[in-house]
Amino acid sequence: MEETIKAFTLWLAVGTEAAAALIIGLATIEAVLSALLLFVPGAASRIVGEGPQAAKEQVRLKLGRWLAVALEFELGADILRTAVAPTWSEIGQLAAIAAIRTILNYFLQQEIDKAERRSPAGPSTPPTADPG
Repeated sequence: MEETIKAFTLWLAVGTEAAAALIIGLATIEAVLSALLLFVPGAASRIVGEGPQAAKEQVRLKLGRWLAVALEFELGADILRTAVAPTWSEIGQLAAIAAIRTILNYFLQQEIDKAERRSPAGPSTPPTADPG
């Protein structure tokens, strides 16, 4: 029974990592397509209603947000693997990997937050109608 639970937990970890890989792959494709559209004259102003720099920033932020989500999935997979790690060496390796991913996610989120504060519209919220 214990071996079955360990095998299932490892299977879940692999599935979680596959989900993270899928998120990264799809986000990268979306970012590449969005970036390529910026080379079309006038596309940047149609995308966000501002200049090309704002459009580039939007592509970058969207990719960054998806990468942060994928890092969370990877961290979840690490936690699952830690639950069945049989040796202290493996637990130490998983802890180091989890710490690195957590630090990456922290700094990525800091960068996203800073960029959203710089942006005149703030986080991606639709403009509100003027009540006056």
